[in-house]
Amino acid sequence: MNTAAPTAFKPQVEGLFDPATWTVTYVVHNGTGSACAIIDSVLDYDPKSGRTRTASADKVIEFVKSHQLTVEWILETHAHADHLSAAPYIKQHLGGQIAIGDQITRVQKVFKGLFNLEPEFKLDGSQFDVLLKDDDTLQIGALTAKVLAVPGHTPACVAYQVGDAVFVGDTLFMPDVGTARCDFPGGDAKHLYASTRKLLSLPPQTRLFMCHDYPPNDRPIAFETTVAEQRAKNIHVHDGVSEAQFVDMRNKRDATLEMPVLILPAVQINIRAGAMPPKEANGTAYVKIPINAL
Repeated sequence: MNTAAPTAFKPQVEGLFDPATWTVTYVVHNGTGSACAIIDSVLDYDPKSGRTRTASADKVIEFVKSHQLTVEWILETHAHADHLSAAPYIKQHLGGQIAIGDQITRVQKVFKGLFNLEPEFKLDGSQFDVLLKDDDTLQIGALTAKVLAVPGHTPACVAYQVGDAVFVGDTLFMPDVGTARCDFPGGDAKHLYASTRKLLSLPPQTRLFMCHDYPPNDRPIAFETTVAEQRAKNIHVHDGVSEAQFVDMRNKRDATLEMPVLILPAVQINIRAGAMPPKEANGTAYVKIPINAL
């Protein structure tokens, strides 16, 4: 990492959409043969059987290899509750360092208690290769990425700014969908409002890439927009929406939402940087399902 600011270049961005989890994994690079970063990878998981597959991650690996890219970073925008991270699998096949925002330690503390994880589970983020602070920069070959802390959905959410592109995680969705929920442990609607304004204070032409899309009215999947479009059209945080209005809306809406299908297995694994829990005496790894705890 260094302290240089990202320049106004236009990196190449490939978005690979996973229909099972409505998640977009991004490969950001500077052309064939360059270095790249992979953002928010997906490990396929069947909650009915507890089986994992690597079809989604294999598509990412295929893209990287077909474009002769070198993976420098495997980045997480936060510890996702709607899909499992494929970071260890991708690192095994392509290399790279796994990184996340440094406030992941707060998330680990909450969920170690909720899941009563093994005493050996550390609360220092050391499961990840690198912990990133607000305003940190990192090199992706000739590209420079800047870390933007955007808490609210979770305390550990970060966005990544690479030239004119910003990968916003769950902070914002497409304008006709709005913003992320704030009712997970550590979530805060006031913090999310501040984070959205932070992102929407960037230049109007800045490209914003969503981590998910949940399209209403049968519109096609979309995951790229701009600051200008969000400020004009986002149904939750367009210009003119006050913090008080947003917090009231967000709290009322969150009270009506069900928990994501994969939140219990996903969070347990994602706070481990995508690693599975340690195997027990019978050679099998388990995730825990706390009863009446959420």
